[in-house]
This record gives sequence, structure tokens and C-alpha cells, in this order.
Amino acid sequence: MLRASLLLLVLLVLTGCSGDWGWYVVDPTTKKGMTNLRFLISGLYYTVLLSVTAIVISIVLGLLVALPGLSKNRFLRGFNRVYVELVRAVPILVMILWVYYGMPQLLNITITVFWAGVIALALSDSAFEAEIFRAGIQSIDKGQYEASHTVALNYVDTMRFIILPQAIRRILPALGNQLVYMLKMSSLVSVIGMQELTRKANELVVTEYRPLEIYTVLLLEYLVLILIVSAGVRWLERRLQTTDRST
Repeated sequence: MLRASLLLLVLLVLTGCSGDWGWYVVDPTTKKGMTNLRFLISGLYYTVLLSVTAIVISIVLGLLVALPGLSKNRFLRGFNRVYVELVRAVPILVMILWVYYGMPQLLNITITVFWAGVIALALSDSAFEAEIFRAGIQSIDKGQYEASHTVALNYVDTMRFIILPQAIRRILPALGNQLVYMLKMSSLVSVIGMQELTRKANELVVTEYRPLEIYTVLLLEYLVLILIVSAGVRWLERRLQTTDRST
């Protein structure tokens, strides 16, 4: 993946020598180009903050939705199934627009662009997180539950100390994939004015009229960010595997 990214960057630089390209707008050796690059990169903070906040909330919400799906109670399982199917059926862009424009009128509240994006992304992702947690918990051997009962652990303590630690190790790659997915989907929040990476690029295109060059830089920004996150997830996986072997 890293080699492919570097190859793409080299190809873009080489083809950028064409007279039809205006790389001067993002040329770091000029004052104007450096100013434009700083403007583009300034959206990184909100992209990361938005994505991390949304993924944390969606993980918590997903777990709360997943647990009823494991219950023997038909009503609780029905709640899980209805929630997952309904939320997964709504496109993220539509959810963002509904939360930002519809929720304030429905609940008579005021909501900022940032929190509208967080709520919409967290709701959309929570359905997928619920299915990930449900599959991870169901993959744990039933003997673990029986062993916890023999030492008089209640349901909450069994989940907290026995089941969830093992399940999280198994679903960590899937959780990492969802974080990458969240980083990419955060670009959709630009439609309601969130000053993240994509919004910054759109605003610069309006003033410079060089969409190809500016969106190429945007592509590379997301590429580098997601490669870093993916490497971090793999490192965490290796650490957990090392910890398991040592114990």
C-alpha cells in the first residue's frame, strides 16, 4: 500500500509538468503555494476530531445495541434487529442532512455543525458496530460463561472481565476498519459547512479555479492519514498478540 502511494505521488509529480496543470497553487516553494497548503492542512484537526469523537460514541452505542441482540428475550432481540436494519438502510449523507436540519426542529434545540456531524456519523456507524460486537461476543466459547458462573460472577462482571476483553481482541481489525471508514465518511460533513479537509479544498477551488491540483492534494492528505491510522491499528494488534502469548 505504501509503495503504491509513493508511486502514485511520483506519477502525479511527473505528469504535473504538463502546461495544462497549475501546480503553482500548491507549490510549497512559493509564498502563495505554501499559504494554500497550510489552508488545506488546517482542516486536518476537525477531520480527526470529528472522526475520533464519532467512532468512540458509535462503539459505546453499538455495544449497547448489540447486547439486547444476544438476549433470550424476543422483544430485546427484536429491538436490536429493527434498530440495525433501519439505521443501516439510511445513507450517511441523508442522515447528516436530517440531523442538521431536521433534529433542531423536531426537538426544538440548537445544534452546531460539529455535533450534527458527530451524531449523524455515530448513529450510522453504531449499527455496524452492533453487528461487529454481536459476532465477536458470539464467537467466545460457552465454556467461558460457565466458568464465570462457577466463581459467582454476575452478568455485568462476566461481560466486563471475561467476555468483552476476549471479544475486543478478536474484533479489533474490524473496529480499525470502521475507524478508517469513519475518516473517509467524515468528508460528507462538508455539505453542512464543517471546516474539515474536504470543505477546505472546496473553498480553495472556488478561489483558485484549479480543482484537479487541489483535489489531488486532498486525495494525498486522506491517503497519508488513513495509512497512518492503519499502521497504528496493526501495531496495536501485534501488541495484543504479544501480550496474549506472554500470559
